Amino acid sequence: MTILPGLCSVTFRRLSASEIVSACAASGLQAIEWGGDIHCPHGDLAAAKELRKMCADAGLETPSYGSYFRMDPECRVPDFREVLDSALTLGASTIRVWAGNRPSDEMDAGYRHRLVGEIQRIGALALEHGCLIGLEYHRHTAMDSNAAARRLLDEVEHPAVKTYWQPREETSVEHRVEGLEMVLPELCHVHVFHWIGSPVERRPLVEAGGEWRDYLRTAGEAASEKMCAYLEFVRDDSLDAMKEDAAALLGFLRG
Repeated sequence: MTILPGLCSVTFRRLSASEIVSACAASGLQAIEWGGDIHCPHGDLAAAKELRKMCADAGLETPSYGSYFRMDPECRVPDFREVLDSALTLGASTIRVWAGNRPSDEMDAGYRHRLVGEIQRIGALALEHGCLIGLEYHRHTAMDSNAAARRLLDEVEHPAVKTYWQPREETSVEHRVEGLEMVLPELCHVHVFHWIGSPVERRPLVEAGGEWRDYLRTAGEAASEKMCAYLEFVRDDSLDAMKEDAAALLGFLRG
């Protein structure tokens, strides 16, 4: 299975889209996930169209849309159809969303039931248009632990609902690999970074070469035909740091 090296645009919220495209192309990255907060706002189809052309002209793919749609049963903002329209205009086949607005162990039965229904609802809408939903694998959501992620995917059980994966810095490498293996059947994309300590310190990705080779080797066993390994939130929000991390990621993917 092919794993493309890419970048989440939210890594550089202060930079223009053209600066991000140029940096990615120059660094050997092959894909960009555009964020719905700054560079590709929900419903701004003109922006989505321009970004799609910009990437195509630079030889970059746009496999996914990093929306900030949060499936909170208590608040439905923005409307998902705006998010879907932006993704389709962008040419993205996966839409990243957030699974709720509280930790999994603080979700009562009613909240959880409504959350599962919301995920199934947008999954059905996405499927009608040939898209997938990718759940953010993140703390303070229903996807905030290995067991919680597996439980939610089993409850939703929808062909269009997949998941991202990222390492949780407070857990061991062994625990992270175990969690990655648990979601392999639904894995769509991976967020790549190397953070340590508390408070979190962003470190050069090359320092975590051993563990990241393991993660990417495991991710390569997923059912997905093509996935991206997206760099995210580099140290000091620096383009130079991103270029160094891109070189490291390309090396990991070569084996």
